[in-house]
Amino acid sequence: MSHYAKIKDGKVIKVIVAEASFFDTFVDTSAGKWIQTSYNTYGGVHKLGGTPLRKNFAGVGYTYDQTRDAFIPPKPYNSWTLNETTCLWDPPVVKPDDGQRYNWNETNQTWDLVNE
Repeated sequence: MSHYAKIKDGKVIKVIVAEASFFDTFVDTSAGKWIQTSYNTYGGVHKLGGTPLRKNFAGVGYTYDQTRDAFIPPKPYNSWTLNETTCLWDPPVVKPDDGQRYNWNETNQTWDLVNE
């Protein structure tokens, strides 16, 4: 089985699981088109070592960029920039990698430690 995203006006509006042959007989009169996406692709890497497909697994609300042939998640914060290699959003400050939990503080442009 494969995953397919319904794209309308450049936005993902639905994701389904189906065999490719499903589309041979499937009648969809609604606007948009179906594009295959890979559940195992994230940041341009296939997590099982296969060939990555369209940079990221599509989700409802994602953008499909036809020029990049990539699914791009919604931008989480205004200060973040699109990474052209992964088609993911990068913060202006690298998140600490010390095993603790952090939340992005857009006002201060910092990673704030989550006290549990």
